[in-house]
Amino acid sequence: MRVLPASSPRSGLPPPSALGIGLAALGRPGYINLGHSDDLAHDYDVEAMRARAHRVLDRAWDLGIRYYDAARSYGRAEDFLGTWLPGHDGAVVGSKWGYTYTAEWSTEAEQHEVKDHTLPTLLRQREESRQTLGDRLNLYQIHSATLESGVLERPDVLAELVRLRRDEGLAVGLSLSGPRQAETLDQALTVQADGERVFDCVQATWNILEPSVGEALAAAHELGLSVVVKEGLANGRLTARNQDPRLGPRLAELAAACNATIDALSLAACLAQSWADVVLSGAASVDHLESNFQALQVDPARLPREELRSLCEDPQDYWAMRSRLAWN
Repeated sequence: MRVLPASSPRSGLPPPSALGIGLAALGRPGYINLGHSDDLAHDYDVEAMRARAHRVLDRAWDLGIRYYDAARSYGRAEDFLGTWLPGHDGAVVGSKWGYTYTAEWSTEAEQHEVKDHTLPTLLRQREESRQTLGDRLNLYQIHSATLESGVLERPDVLAELVRLRRDEGLAVGLSLSGPRQAETLDQALTVQADGERVFDCVQATWNILEPSVGEALAAAHELGLSVVVKEGLANGRLTARNQDPRLGPRLAELAAACNATIDALSLAACLAQSWADVVLSGAASVDHLESNFQALQVDPARLPREELRSLCEDPQDYWAMRSRLAWN
């Protein structure tokens, strides 16, 4: 594989903040996390959700978390984050383009988001992000880039992303999704525009059930890309909410041996990866955030690595399961 030299140093991510906050579950009433409706106390009023998001963000700030990750398709996540940012100098903000939110604040929409990785969508959503986040945006990412979407083969899109770095000072990234994450990342490392490698950062799903992209992330990190881990709790499957009679009790047993909650153990496994710069908590409540934060207290030397590796699933099975999770 031919790899171009790094276009910039690791940028757009805060070195001192091992944990970050992802706003996928904070910005909209409907999401696929297990128990999402309970997290929101079934109160989907816009201002109530804004206040909830601000409480979580306030607590994250108090805990020293400095990276905040949103997307255009996360309902009002950019809006909630943008109204919170004043007075929080030092926060590093990432967002994403490529999906349009279409649920109209409903939990029962036929379609919650629509994917389009073409230049008109990038131009439109960049302007929308500018309106909600102003000059506080540091990192702009393709949302769920895949080989099938063709976004890595669109010269006009790639040229515009490089222009955003040159003219607006943004770090440029891509998030990954699906069983072919590693293949997509391999291709992303080879694409260029105007003689530059396009990407400074990659965000990928890695967790103890789906670690297949780990080797590719290690290689990307070695080449100078920052690495953000998302879905470290597998949309709630790696928490106490997991009712799988095969997996749930085993997770509880392994967590108890580390004197940790299941979610803390799962995030600690992500933090233990040498290539992980930031691991996202997707907490929708202060209680869950504080539980997630305990991952930093888990001694990496005590992690039952072999036992955790035995829990990994076939990537095709993992993503098929994820696709069946209900919006709630």
